[in-house]
Amino acid sequence: MGSIFQKIIDREIPATIVYEDDEALAFKDINAAAPLHVLVIPKRPIVSLGAMSADDAQLVGHCLFVCKQVADAAGFSDFRVVTNSGEGAGQSVFHLHFHVLAGRPLKWPPG
Repeated sequence: MGSIFQKIIDREIPATIVYEDDEALAFKDINAAAPLHVLVIPKRPIVSLGAMSADDAQLVGHCLFVCKQVADAAGFSDFRVVTNSGEGAGQSVFHLHFHVLAGRPLKWPPG
């Protein structure tokens, strides 16, 4: 059984897709924390950044470039990209994903 993100990739669960290519998919987060809140995921399952191998480096770099493209397409030059690696860091879906957030003040550290 795949993760919820694999089910979105396989079109078993609907999502508002904003970008797709052969390697990555980007869709709106259903619990948006900012005016722009999109998740970018690799189509090949990688559990987390902590679980990635050297063979995954090109794909993960591509996903980060997709994050930039998503922000550009939405008209944002200032944006945040977040990923959680492991349950202790707040990861709840164990398929690598990047949150792209923009459109409101984003403070550091996040609250």
